[in-house]
Amino acid sequence: MIETIYIEENLADHPRVQEIVARFPEARRIPCGRYGEVFNPKAQNFRLQKRRPALILAEKFRNFALPAPAGYGIGAHRNYYFSHMLNCLYDCRYCFLQGMYPSAHYVLFVNYEDFQQDIRRIAEAHPDEAVHFFSGYDCDSLALEPVTGFAAHFLPFFSEIPNAWLELRTKSAQIRPLLAQAPLPRCIVAFSLNPEQISEKLEHKAPSLQKRLDAVRKLQEQGWPVGLRFDPLIFQPDYQDRYRQFFGQVFAHVDPKRLHSVSLGAFRLPEQYFKKAQKLYPDEKLFAGPMQLKEGMIGYEGPLEKDMLAYCVDLLSHYIASERFFPCAA
Repeated sequence: MIETIYIEENLADHPRVQEIVARFPEARRIPCGRYGEVFNPKAQNFRLQKRRPALILAEKFRNFALPAPAGYGIGAHRNYYFSHMLNCLYDCRYCFLQGMYPSAHYVLFVNYEDFQQDIRRIAEAHPDEAVHFFSGYDCDSLALEPVTGFAAHFLPFFSEIPNAWLELRTKSAQIRPLLAQAPLPRCIVAFSLNPEQISEKLEHKAPSLQKRLDAVRKLQEQGWPVGLRFDPLIFQPDYQDRYRQFFGQVFAHVDPKRLHSVSLGAFRLPEQYFKKAQKLYPDEKLFAGPMQLKEGMIGYEGPLEKDMLAYCVDLLSHYIASERFFPCAA
């Protein structure tokens, strides 16, 4: 899977680096000063790199945990996100990462302990409040778990901080590390879901809808808090039939009474990211849909977006309690 590994020179002897490179004995190992030398140059071919992305092992020095964007949350007043990785194993056409980064290579920041120190600092600054930390904003939280050991390192850490909550946002069915341990009540495993027909067209390399639903079922049976993220909604002329059947399929496999949370949002991208993605995939029908620019974001035309959201919210109201629902405001 990984044919080339770039390693920052100061990390050559880092135990986590040595453990990771040992998994890929055939991979080329190329030293670099800083990951930006490989990741940041302009005029890279994102689409070509996505076919065979390299892994870059790096160290992060600041901005470990950052305030989450407005409207990004599942009930807490204080919301933060942190990114142990940049870029994703999957290749979803609607993803903002393809417009945000010049490179499709994976960057893994191996200094987990520095992330943990910052997370602990933030949580301890608000001891009487629940503080939510979201993983999976700039990557998929679990897709590369066999390589990164991310969840294995962070779950015990979060279990020690009584007011810190962790969301693992994922499309992955890679849940064995979770099933191998007792559930953590303050860890929500949040699955991004779309109708199978849409997933097949737009969520390249991601597990099928059925595999994700099977993973949800297994986690629920073991007692893990699970979230469902219906984001982004994708327009098709028959979207009403598609989403009605989709929600029926989802809730035939998922116990709604044992869900932690459900969120829903329409397709939207910052204008600059949208234009870059459109340039990368000029034949992609998604980008030729009924779109409009509003406050720097490109999304579906106002009346259409409003109708889609209202229709899907109404459908969901037949399955879940209102206190579990958190619409995406951004």
